[in-house]
Amino acid sequence: TAAARPAAALADANPVVVVGGLSGISIVYEPLAARLRADGYRVWIYQLPNLGLGDIAASAASLRTFVGQVRGTTGAAKINLVAHSEGGLVSRYYIKNLGGGDATGRYVSLGTPQYGTYVANILAFLGLGNCAGVVACQQMTIGSSFLTALNASDDTPGSVRWTTVRSWQDELVRPVDNAMLADDATNVLIQSRCPLRVVGHLALVTDGTTYSVIRQALRDQPINPSCLAL
Repeated sequence: TAAARPAAALADANPVVVVGGLSGISIVYEPLAARLRADGYRVWIYQLPNLGLGDIAASAASLRTFVGQVRGTTGAAKINLVAHSEGGLVSRYYIKNLGGGDATGRYVSLGTPQYGTYVANILAFLGLGNCAGVVACQQMTIGSSFLTALNASDDTPGSVRWTTVRSWQDELVRPVDNAMLADDATNVLIQSRCPLRVVGHLALVTDGTTYSVIRQALRDQPINPSCLAL
């Protein structure tokens, strides 16, 4: 089984691109990348242009270029995307509108406001006065024209395997269930299996229980979060 394969055997698996979130500098994602590397994956971190403050569609176009470079370097036909926060929207736009479905095997989002979040939560998260001038903030509000278009028709197009992870304590995504996708996605609420696990928005990147879900999703295994994982 995949679980029994030594880490070295995963070297031929799809490379993993960790897609950062709003205001997420790449160093924030190094612990997650290190866990993935320890499991045998080849890992790249994609920091959103201008730290994700600009247009999500433009960030997605840059992601397409980055993925092309990773595929060129590795010779891999497909990559897997593990995306935090806004990075999950950037990744979905890339898959749905920029041909990314042909290059993506698996998509795992961590605390992504797939159906938007209350503006106040973004403002508190960023420490901003209002959304003015921050295009991505406007795009991530509930009912925005950007999200209406992104969520039109099929949430999970193509042959990509879709997984979303959410937490009750996520300060940025409110309501929390807006981090889910419809159609054929596997939607995982950490506290449904691990009710005592407290995981905030940023902690989704470093939390051991969350990582147990990421690992299972990347290996196409049944999702069974490890509640005591460090």
